Order: sequence, then structure tokens, then C-alpha cells
Amino acid sequence: MSKPPTAAGMPDELNRRLGVFDAVVIGLGSMIGAGIFAALAPAARSAGSGLLTGLALAAVVAYCNATSSARLAARYPASGGTYVYGRERLGEFWGYLAGWGFVVGKTASCAAMALTVGSYVWPDQAHAVAVAAVVALTAVNYAGVQKSAVLTRVVVGVVLAVLAAVVAAALTSSASDPARLDAGDDAAFGGVLQAAGLLFFAFAGYARIATLGEEVRDPARTIPRAIPVALGITLVVYAVVAVSVLSVLGPERLAEATAPLTDTARATGAEWLVPVVRAGAAVAALGSLLALILGVSRTTLAMARDRHLPHALAAVHPKFKVPHRAELLVGTVVAVVAATGDVRGAIGFSSFGVLAYYAVANASAWTLTPHEGRPARIIPAVGLAGCLVLALALPASSVIGGAAVLALGAAAYGVRRMVRRPE
Repeated sequence: MSKPPTAAGMPDELNRRLGVFDAVVIGLGSMIGAGIFAALAPAARSAGSGLLTGLALAAVVAYCNATSSARLAARYPASGGTYVYGRERLGEFWGYLAGWGFVVGKTASCAAMALTVGSYVWPDQAHAVAVAAVVALTAVNYAGVQKSAVLTRVVVGVVLAVLAAVVAAALTSSASDPARLDAGDDAAFGGVLQAAGLLFFAFAGYARIATLGEEVRDPARTIPRAIPVALGITLVVYAVVAVSVLSVLGPERLAEATAPLTDTARATGAEWLVPVVRAGAAVAALGSLLALILGVSRTTLAMARDRHLPHALAAVHPKFKVPHRAELLVGTVVAVVAATGDVRGAIGFSSFGVLAYYAVANASAWTLTPHEGRPARIIPAVGLAGCLVLALALPASSVIGGAAVLALGAAAYGVRRMVRRPE
């Protein structure tokens, strides 16, 4: 295996400015975002009373993925995440495929988050607001990763305060009935798996910590600490919110809800909380969008360095020390999709790409030796199997679309190899 890459010796280096706290906050900003405001209803539609079981399954797979990613990130502290791990442990093709799935899937997710902002802030002008949000957050990222971390810290604080208010209103309300947790029709196991796949979308933000490996101080210690902490906090928050919402609405009403947390606040009689929840949802989507643009641009940077994408995108700004061309390209593409596209199926599509990405991460972690910090073998094994099962359990349109995009990427890789072979 090749030696772990380091920022030293690279033509354009990123500054290592982020400590454990900032890395945890960026992870929380990615996970505790718009997903908690939107993913519960479609998951309940799939799983019914099995929603909490689906949440537990998603949590198990997320934990395995997080552990594998943390060990790999400590050994390979460079921008790119699983793109780098797959390349170094499994070969160039697998790294490329992971990076391709991540960039395409998360670009669609960026557009979905932008449109979520628009739908809450100004529904009649959702596309215009979405584009404005993309432009504004791309500018924040362009100004430097430290400024992004500071803004993310504010966003996380606001969202946690809103969620805490909803939970308090639900648990202290006469409308709350613990018996509703088990009410409704029992879901088939396939429905529980599909719910787990949809809920996984909301957990996937811990990858953002790994993709920032080149901008974290002492990554061998910081990343393995930050990822489990961020994931653990998120799991607790999601479980408490899910139990609170189910105890008020029950599985059937939750499945039909278009804005579950708003409906929960209204059902408890706390009308004053409804506009607060709407504002919190918009802020949450902004936080997710901020972190998504950050992560996609870093993976684009890593792929451009290896010439899987145009090498011009590997440039790092001399003053701000960010991959400015990659960020501008990602921001432009997301703005165009948000202005013109319908991304209602983006959650399923993005989940498929991200699960494929983590499948490569778990396969890469399996190849680590004990000296390299390999986790217990059962962790990458369960993670790999879980990723594949949840990906195939997603709605058929998501599976077909995701598989087609991965096949297109693989074909492009093959063509590129054939073109370069005569050299």
C-alpha cells in the first residue's frame, strides 16, 4: 500500500485550522439539519409503527460507517474522504467511483436543501430564494473554512434550541400519549429497511469531518474523536425528537404530515411555536447546505488533483487557502439545479450515492492491519453489508437512477483510461 498522503509537499496546501470542537460542530451542522424536519414523514410512510426500528438500523449502519471512516481518516488525513481511502486501499477505480457517487449525489442534495430554505422562507418564490441561499453560502465558504465553522456553530445552536422547544412542548402536553409509539399497522421488514435507508440520509453528515482532513489540526487524534462524538449527539437528538413526535401524532398522522414538527407544535396547542419551527427548519437547511457545499468542493479538489476532474479545479486561493475554483463550480451547478429543477426525489437519489460511498469506505477499512488502527472486523463487515442492503431497499426510482449514475461514472473512467493508454 502507498504511504498516507500529507499536505506537505503538495503544490497547494490548505491551512490546518480546525480543532475537535469545530470539527464536531461541522459534523453536527451536517447531520442535525433539514433531515430531522423532513425525513420523519416519508420514513413513517414506509415503516409505520416500525419507524423507531428503522431509526435504530440506520444508527447501527451509521456507527459502523463512522468508525471505519474515523480510522481511515486518521491514517489518510487529506481532503477527499473515501475517494482517498478507496484509491489507497482498493485501487484507483474504487476511489474514483466513491468520489463520483459522492459529488453527484451530494450536489443533488445541495439543491434539495436550497429549495427547502425557499419553501419555508418564501414558498411563492422558492426557486429565487434557493439560488440566493446558494450564492450567499458559497461566498461564506470562499472566505475561508474558519468563517464557515463559526457560522455553522450558530446554526447548530439555533436548531438545537428549536428542537428542544418542540420536544418540551410534546412531552408536557396532554396530547402526548406513549401508547401511540406502537399504534398503527405493523410494517413489513422491507418497509423498515426502506425507512432506515431514508433516515440514513439525515445521518450522513459525519463524512464532512473526514473530507476536511487536510484542514484539521492533528488529524490522527482529532478526526477519530470528532466523528463518534458528533454521531452520538445526533443519535440522541433524533431518537428524542422521533419519540416526541410519535407520541403526539402517532404513525398514521406522522406519515401524512407535510411538516411533522410544525404539526406536532400545532397539535400540542403551542401555536406560538409554529413560526419558530418554520424559521428553525429554514436555518437547519441553511446549515446543511453550508456543510454540503464545503464537503463536495473538497472532494472535487481531491479528484481534480488526480486529474479525474479538470486539473484547474485543484487550485487553492493564495489568500483564503480554500479550493476556490471547485467551490465556485459546485455553487454554480447547485444554483442552476435549484433554479430550474424538481428535486423531490433527491433524498432517495442522494441516499443511494452516499450508501455506495460508505460501502467503499467499509471495504477499505477491512484492509487495514492492526498496526494501522484497523477496527474490529465485524464493524466494516456489518457496515458494508448494511450499506448494500439499505441502498437496494430504497424506492425503485432511486435505485435505478443511482445505479445509472454510477454506471455512467464507471464508463467515463474506462473511456479516460483508454484515451490515456497510448501515452
